Amino acid sequence: MKINKENVIVKLTLEFALKIIEYAESKFDFIHKMKIAAKEADEAEYWIVLCQLSKNYPKNEKLNGKLQVIINILAKIIITSKAN
Repeated sequence: MKINKENVIVKLTLEFALKIIEYAESKFDFIHKMKIAAKEADEAEYWIVLCQLSKNYPKNEKLNGKLQVIINILAKIIITSKAN
């Protein structure tokens, strides 16, 4: 997978993920922080959908697609971390 570090959302989520990993005190804490990130991603999805439904807001399907990738990755991290 090629990561476009010039993309603002990719850059910010990578930085966010690195901080979460650095600050996790235990496996439970790491999972908890990943769940928080997943909830934030869900909220971002809500706002993107709201913007897409707005007549005055420019549509950006790529942004929603990238967010879906982030949501899927976070879900996989949570599932895998709980299993290990």
